[in-house]
Amino acid sequence: MGVDLESITEATSGAIGSLLSTTLLYPLDTCKTRYQAEARAHGQQKYRNLSDVFWEAISTGQVVSLYQGLGTKNLQSFISQFVYFYGYSYFKRLYTEKSGSKSIGTSANLVIAAAAGACTAIVTQPLDTASSRMQTTAFGKSKGLWKTLTEGTWGDAFDGLGISLLLTSNPAIQYTVFDQLKRRLLKEKQDEAGKGASPVALSALTAFVLGAVSKSIATFLTYPAIRCKVMIQAADPNEDETEKARPRARKTLPGVAHAIFKREGILGFFKGLHAQILKTVLSSALLLMIKEKLTRTTWVLILAIRRYLLLTRGRLKSA
Repeated sequence: MGVDLESITEATSGAIGSLLSTTLLYPLDTCKTRYQAEARAHGQQKYRNLSDVFWEAISTGQVVSLYQGLGTKNLQSFISQFVYFYGYSYFKRLYTEKSGSKSIGTSANLVIAAAAGACTAIVTQPLDTASSRMQTTAFGKSKGLWKTLTEGTWGDAFDGLGISLLLTSNPAIQYTVFDQLKRRLLKEKQDEAGKGASPVALSALTAFVLGAVSKSIATFLTYPAIRCKVMIQAADPNEDETEKARPRARKTLPGVAHAIFKREGILGFFKGLHAQILKTVLSSALLLMIKEKLTRTTWVLILAIRRYLLLTRGRLKSA
C-alpha cells in the first residue's frame, strides 16, 4: 500500500492548527487545569472562580508561570493531533474502500473516530500526564519534561490512561457532529453552485461556528470524566498549607470520584464546566478553522515535494 497523501495532508494541517490554538490559549488552559484539580469543601476553596488563578499569578509576580509546561503541551498537542487526524482520515478511507460505500454513516463514523482516539491516547499519554503535572505545580516551581516523567515510576506516566480511552468518545462525538454538519453545508453550497462548478470549502467563520457547536456537545456529555482525569494527573499538592496530599486516592478513579462527592457533592463533578467549555470550544474551533484553511495549501506543498523527489530520483537513475 503506497503512502496515503490525503491522510498525511489532513494530519499535517490538523497538527499545525492544534499547535497554534494551544499556544494562543495556553494561559487559559493553565488556569482551567489548576481550578479543576482543586477538590475542597465549600468555603475552603483556594480558587472560588477561574479568575482567582489568574490573579494569583499576577499578585505573586508569576505571570510567566501561566506558560509553564507549554513546550510539553505543544509537543503532546502536535503529536496527538497528527496521530488522530491521520488515523481518522486513514480509517475513513479504508472503510470506504472495503465497504464500497461513498459515504459513512453516523455509527461507522463514531467507531472510526473512537479507534483513532484510542491510538492517540496510548501514544501521547505520558506527555499528557506530564503537562498536567507541570500546570498544577506551584507557580515558578515546575520542572522539565524528563524530570517530571521520571519522578515516579513509568507506570505513573500513564496515569489516567483508562479515562483517556473512555474519553475517546469526546473527539468521536465532536468530529462526527462536525463532519455531518460540514457535509450538509457543503452539499447545499455545491448544489447552489451547480454540478460543473469547482469544489467549495467552508469559510473561516462557518468552520469556527461548527467547531464550537460540536465541541460544546462533546464536552458537556463527557465532563465528569474529564475532571476526574485532571485530578488523577495533577501534581501532588505538597505546598498546600491546609491539608496533606493524598496521592494514592488521587491516582484511581474510585478515589477521585469519592473525594469529589464527599467534599463538593454531586455538582462537584461539573466544577469548572464553564471553563472547560470556554477553553475547549475556542481551541477546537480555532483548530478546525485553521485546519480547513491549511488543508489546500498543505496538499499543494506535499504534491510539490513528492514531484520534486520523483524527479530527483529519476535523474539519479539516468545518471
